[in-house]
Amino acid sequence: MAGGVCAALHVGKLAPAIATLQAELGLTLLQAGWLLALVQGAGMALGLGFGALADGLGARRSMVLGLGVVGLASLAGGSLPAAAALPGLMVSRVAEGFGFLLVVLPAPGLVRALVPPARTATMLGVWGAYMPLATALALLLGPLALAAVGWRAWWWALGLLSLLMAALLWRAVPRRLPHAPPPAAALPFLRRVRLTLAAPGPWGVALCFAMYSAQWLAVIGFLPTLFLQAGVGAALTGLLTALVAAANIAGNLAAGRALQRGVGAGWLLGLGFAAMALAALVAFGAGSGLGAGPGLGMGASAGLVPAGPSVALPFAALLVFSGLGGLIPATLFALALRAAPVPQTVATTVGWMQQWSALGQFAGPPLVAAVAAAAGGWQFTGWATGALALAGGLCAAWLVRQLGAR
Repeated sequence: MAGGVCAALHVGKLAPAIATLQAELGLTLLQAGWLLALVQGAGMALGLGFGALADGLGARRSMVLGLGVVGLASLAGGSLPAAAALPGLMVSRVAEGFGFLLVVLPAPGLVRALVPPARTATMLGVWGAYMPLATALALLLGPLALAAVGWRAWWWALGLLSLLMAALLWRAVPRRLPHAPPPAAALPFLRRVRLTLAAPGPWGVALCFAMYSAQWLAVIGFLPTLFLQAGVGAALTGLLTALVAAANIAGNLAAGRALQRGVGAGWLLGLGFAAMALAALVAFGAGSGLGAGPGLGMGASAGLVPAGPSVALPFAALLVFSGLGGLIPATLFALALRAAPVPQTVATTVGWMQQWSALGQFAGPPLVAAVAAAAGGWQFTGWATGALALAGGLCAAWLVRQLGAR
């Protein structure tokens, strides 16, 4: 679990550092967008292939190797001379994306092999919280670290943390996994890929995850801007955004417990997508304080006044959006284990799901931004994310029928 959070911190570490990089390196907004996207670009392009690679390496070895890659890439990125910092950071972000995949793709299968069957669903719910927990930590700790020691030390600290985590994982996770399925004959790389793509289950979990991740990241990614436009102070903006991201953790944990107690996966997915759709409509509706903000630019008082009643309702709605939305990833991680056509393709299936998740994260923010630009404000954001939620709900219903789940 800690290894997953360490790897995901490298995905989230850039967002609080963008302003610092703009000031020190002359980073443009377009270049910042590329730096944000490159770490997801690895998953978008190679999730399936790296999942098959992780299945071949073995889960424990793959996670250790991935933590080593993200750690070394972060140390290298923070050590670049100013003249080469920008292109070097882009290369290091690609390397971090590859390492991230090697960490997170085999993890659900490794969790299943480490815990008794009666606890699998609960612990997969805990695993599903790795990304929102890392996002919240990056949003909370990043500004403090950047103000105290600068962006290079922030990169170095996370790099050293990941290398330390690699060593701890190597020592803590046993070679002989106590609840691993019986050994099966190894399958060639291309055979694992073909089996995964030929089965309907991996497509179902992948499409559902894409619809979820597109709307979640679009909303979380623009929240600091939206709160500042609504007149929320800069420090409080970081706290509120982190709280919304952290609410997702509760949903993941609740899904794991609910699955363990026999609640149907279809009910959890349906509730999650419905809650995200309705909560977004409330958060960005007319008069909410976010949807009716001062257009797409900064308000005159942005960052100068505390949150007022106008953002109380949308903030509560966003907590529901993120919290109940957290039911979705934990449920999909559990279904991915069932969707894998054979045991040797668990990480390959999760890789396909991660590939579509990255595609959703890549496409969601531009889609929401395009709708806001066309409308001259954020008032139709809830309808845009609601359409994604509707598509996700339909995919979930199809997936549950395919797997024979409830």
